[in-house]
Amino acid sequence: MDTFEIDTVVIGAGVVGLAIARALGVAGHETLILEKNAVFGEETSARNSEVIHAGIYYDAGSAKARHCVAGKHRLYEYCARSGIAHRRCGKLIVATNPAETARLEGIAAKAAANGVDDLQFLDHAQALTMEPALSVDSALLSPSTGIVDSHALMFAYLGEAEAHGAQLVTHAPIDGGTLRADGRIDLMVGGEAPMRLTARHVVNAAGLWAQDVAARIEGMPAPPGRSLVKGNYFALTGRAPFTRLIYPVPVDGGLGVHLTLDMAGRAKFGPDTEWLNSDDPATIDYTVDPARGETFYDAIRRYWPALPDDALAADYAGVRPKVAGDAYPDFCIEGPKTHGLTGHVMLYGIESPGLTSSLSIAEEVLAKVQS
Repeated sequence: MDTFEIDTVVIGAGVVGLAIARALGVAGHETLILEKNAVFGEETSARNSEVIHAGIYYDAGSAKARHCVAGKHRLYEYCARSGIAHRRCGKLIVATNPAETARLEGIAAKAAANGVDDLQFLDHAQALTMEPALSVDSALLSPSTGIVDSHALMFAYLGEAEAHGAQLVTHAPIDGGTLRADGRIDLMVGGEAPMRLTARHVVNAAGLWAQDVAARIEGMPAPPGRSLVKGNYFALTGRAPFTRLIYPVPVDGGLGVHLTLDMAGRAKFGPDTEWLNSDDPATIDYTVDPARGETFYDAIRRYWPALPDDALAADYAGVRPKVAGDAYPDFCIEGPKTHGLTGHVMLYGIESPGLTSSLSIAEEVLAKVQS
């Protein structure tokens, strides 16, 4: 088995891992990206809404709020500079009755506490002027919400990382590891070309598998628990009469069944919230049960009554890796001040808004690696 020494290893080549590798490469770190799958971004990063979130719903002062708002601005700038397909299309948070209208004020206040200062209240007539097909009492317009081609974004992150010397190795699962007395970590890498890596810095950005990776490294503090939540999406078989994203007033446990658009204008609805019985990512079944579509029709028709019968087709599903123990868990980014291990960073619970936050998260990880 070959043995190598390297400055920095990033485990996981999803959108966050690639953003981190880019930041490390630009900063001059010799970086190796290890991905257990055949290609990068094959799991959570390929199975989401591709929304650039504004930062509206998160608790003030949370890592999600901080990284989403900062990351949104960085992401728009990066996409414009790099020629990545994106659109600042905006979204409407729709209240369908007076009781929901009363809740919009609280949503706007929460957003303002996070630094989101561009929300606009729309009355019934104003909302219908923007989106005539809605059934609406009132709405909040979020002009800084948008969409992005997530695969093009990951290609750009990887290309820039490689331009600064980083390398991506696929089919490279972490089979084990050991924390050395000098603070470096020995990693046993399996797959097609097994090897031993001795790394000065290890960044665990393995997404769904982050807890498993940490647990395989002897001497690494125990990771937090994990809960897996499946989100199912249904595609609209025709063209939607909307130019913006449409979100209902949030429900307990999620943001409700909302309408998003992709860069081609295709409309999809979801994700819903399906808590999985197992916390083992190896047991995930990404199949979408067509029967779940029945509840989608009822939810969508609350704000779009004209949704035709038989207009939804089961599309795809993604799974959100949540830190267990909290109904609304925050991002968990553990650096030396948390676990006492200089130069190593563990990321857990990087679910939505991880894509939006990717450049901001990468900045924090770089700072923790260099601390």
